[in-house]
Amino acid sequence: MKKAITTLGLALGLTAATSALAADPVKVGFIYVSPTGEAGWTYQHDEGRKNLEAVFGDKVETTFVENVPEGADAERVLTQLAKSGHDLIFTTSFGYMNATLKVAKKFPNVKFEHASGYKRDTNVATYFDRIYEGRYLSGVVAGRMTKTDTIGYIGAFPIPEVIRGINAFTLGAQSVNPDIKVKVIWVNTWFDPSKEREAAETMINQNVDVITFHTDSPAAVQAAEEAGVYAVGYHSDMSAYGPKSHLTAAVHNWNDYYVSRVQAVMDGTWSSTDTWEGIASNMTNIAPINASVPADVIAEVEALKAKIASGEMHPFTGPLTNQAGESVLAEGEVMSDGDLLGMNYYVAGVEGKLE
Repeated sequence: MKKAITTLGLALGLTAATSALAADPVKVGFIYVSPTGEAGWTYQHDEGRKNLEAVFGDKVETTFVENVPEGADAERVLTQLAKSGHDLIFTTSFGYMNATLKVAKKFPNVKFEHASGYKRDTNVATYFDRIYEGRYLSGVVAGRMTKTDTIGYIGAFPIPEVIRGINAFTLGAQSVNPDIKVKVIWVNTWFDPSKEREAAETMINQNVDVITFHTDSPAAVQAAEEAGVYAVGYHSDMSAYGPKSHLTAAVHNWNDYYVSRVQAVMDGTWSSTDTWEGIASNMTNIAPINASVPADVIAEVEALKAKIASGEMHPFTGPLTNQAGESVLAEGEVMSDGDLLGMNYYVAGVEGKLE
């Protein structure tokens, strides 16, 4: 009898311990290259983090570290997050790629997800959205609204992701206005409001009347608002910074993806995957279009958006030539994902050298 009681007590103890373990929240960490702020790349990721808390409640515990430079600092912060019991860590900048892989090897039981990268491992997944689809649509709006046929584009770093965005935007603008020229200024930073504003002001002085960018802050939108020209935002809806200037924005939506990946951890089904989704799955979208844009242009963009979502239309469809006038795609040919991911040239109509 005593033995039976002991066994029962042990069983009850194990059940209680199991319940306690089941009740432990999944710890999810985020590392950001810039401040969370109220708009931009990091803001959108942090909105996804907040959504996790709204969806899962006390089943998750989230943390974030902002303003982490790419390189050694990223490795240090990732190591601290892994050591502090995080189950899943999202690393949200291209330059975190190698640090993510290095730290992941030291912590095989921690799961890592790297945004915009291409290197994976057993416990490292990659994800990004087909933001070039939103770029193309916002380019159509810019092409319809420009009066000087000259558009400015502020680039962060000349990597395929950024180059692909420049080209998609240019193709969208040229699809409705073949005379469009796009001027590019590289600022070699993801987030530096003063540099971004300086680049915007430089282009405004060069007859540019629509400005867009692949950087994190709304500085270019603010500069456009003050100068009385148009702007196309990026990452998130930036209309609050330029009520008159902000035409629309190509935006990311990480909410559903983050929920699905945390749920996979909870279910024990998480695996290293490579995700690249777009408008069809609502991972990419565009911000509301400014009321100053004619209704027929808005309808045109919405129709194109539906075609992209259905697969009827692809922004990179031939004929397509590069800046040197060489054929890149034949008539009717659709660019492969591999070629999109490795893009290292400007399309015709983009001014300046790619260095």
